[in-house]
Amino acid sequence: MLRITELTKRYGDHAAVDSLTLHIARGEVYGFIGHNGAGKTTTLRSVAGIQSFDSGSILVDGTDITKDPIGCKRKMAYIPDNPDLYDFMSGAQYLGFVADIFGLGKEERTERIGRYSEMFGLTKDLGQPVSAYSHGMKQKLAIISAWIHEPGLILMDEPFVGLDPVASHTLKEMMREFCDRGGSIFFSTHVLEVAEKLCDKVAIIRQGKLIRSGTMDEVKGDDSLEDVFLELEAKND
Repeated sequence: MLRITELTKRYGDHAAVDSLTLHIARGEVYGFIGHNGAGKTTTLRSVAGIQSFDSGSILVDGTDITKDPIGCKRKMAYIPDNPDLYDFMSGAQYLGFVADIFGLGKEERTERIGRYSEMFGLTKDLGQPVSAYSHGMKQKLAIISAWIHEPGLILMDEPFVGLDPVASHTLKEMMREFCDRGGSIFFSTHVLEVAEKLCDKVAIIRQGKLIRSGTMDEVKGDDSLEDVFLELEAKND
């Protein structure tokens, strides 16, 4: 579903992402791990088509993001680490706006918005302006907006930040169900325990370079993901 090949993004002399190659297949929850500044957000923004890159290629379901960005964006959804929503809209207006962009019919949007809002306990707040939402509520609204058009690929940057335990559990269930139906998820996280339990595959990036990737068992073996991550970080100091 997503094929990243030799992706490189530079800021002056600094390579934020350096020749990164990854393949996220259909049905996979793929975790992306690294310290702050490792290149995770730069990679996700490049895949989402909102940031240019210097070399390499990104294919979404076989479509090149640089040649057909609109076509690629129709097939995916992106949740940044700090969702920038339209504060002047109500929650319901924002979700309706997203539904309009993706051409959802009245019955589809009503059913999906109702279902996901109920799952996150947000139904009674949809009439309130987004400006009155807490960070966690905005995060829930962003998650719902990503799911309602049923994309093939969902990108998320630190999606669990700001979520309460119940909402985190709901999101994990949604992610697993989405991929079990044939979707693909590529997400960054610092919560290694969640990644270890949830991900089919994981990639560890350091200073823009991929240092290990594969199935969870291939990457961590008999150790915990946290132990492997800390060991790799120490080796590369």
